[in-house]
Amino acid sequence: MTVLILTSEEDVTADMVVLRLREARVPVVRFDPADLTDGVALSGEYAHGTCHGQLSVGGRLVELDGLRSIWVRRPGTAAVRAAQPSAWLTEESAQALYGMLRCTGARWMNHPDAARRARYKPWQLRHAQRSELMVPATLITTFPQAAQEFAERHPDLVVKPVSGAHPQEPPRAVPTSRVAPDADFSAVAFGPTLLQERVVKQADIRLTAVGGTLLAARKPVNPDAHPDDVDVRFAPSVSPWRPVAVPGWVADGVLRYLRGAELAYGAFDFAEDADGVWWFLECNQSGQFGFVEMDTGQPIAATIAEWLAADGLPEDGCANAATGAGC
Repeated sequence: MTVLILTSEEDVTADMVVLRLREARVPVVRFDPADLTDGVALSGEYAHGTCHGQLSVGGRLVELDGLRSIWVRRPGTAAVRAAQPSAWLTEESAQALYGMLRCTGARWMNHPDAARRARYKPWQLRHAQRSELMVPATLITTFPQAAQEFAERHPDLVVKPVSGAHPQEPPRAVPTSRVAPDADFSAVAFGPTLLQERVVKQADIRLTAVGGTLLAARKPVNPDAHPDDVDVRFAPSVSPWRPVAVPGWVADGVLRYLRGAELAYGAFDFAEDADGVWWFLECNQSGQFGFVEMDTGQPIAATIAEWLAADGLPEDGCANAATGAGC
């Protein structure tokens, strides 16, 4: 049985997992859907009540019925590197590839349907609330008056993008920024704006969930940090990430979140306040983990490899029967 990994060619995070799979002698095939029709070919036959499909990747033939699991890491847009790319070819290729893969009995990390829903920040915030995680007061609006009134109720705010990275090539991260006390909210009318009560944090938390395994890391905030340095990706820090125990109520909430979202993998970001409370900020269903593993030594890549290599449902029995997603 083979593990299939869909991701870009230059993905160091995926490299770490491929290495672990090969060390365990688990057959693995990796390709970027962007290479469809140019180095990658597919075929599926539906006849006499059965279906049979094959993938050819770099000359290697893979039977779709022989797929153990599928890791949708960070795949490119289907067929964009074809000899004659077009929007039509992309749609046809995506329909063919992901449609055929949906017909297999493979386990997904993460299923495309669940992953697509999980990307929506408003949905994340509401789902986190329902999962009994702590969520800072948040407003997403195009009403300037609503933004002004929200700022009056919550005078210490940050602003962040609703969708995440700016869609340039390569994507550019948009930092979370502190809102000035005398901010003019008139520009809110020109596009959805996400305002959130700032958590006065003593540390950032990255919790990587793989099935039912939770691996958390903590990076303390520099005591001399400027209050405007709110985004851990851009704030100066000399402190490395270090392993940290997950509070019981957070673990319960994260597992509820994963089950409800039908995700087998999630990279959760929390802000830890002065009282030690973890506040949910977001869950990236395909988030990076290499930087955490390098600092902490936590076996994240090995844990992912073990999940992908496992047969059938996870031992904790919480895989979703419809999607193959684990809790």
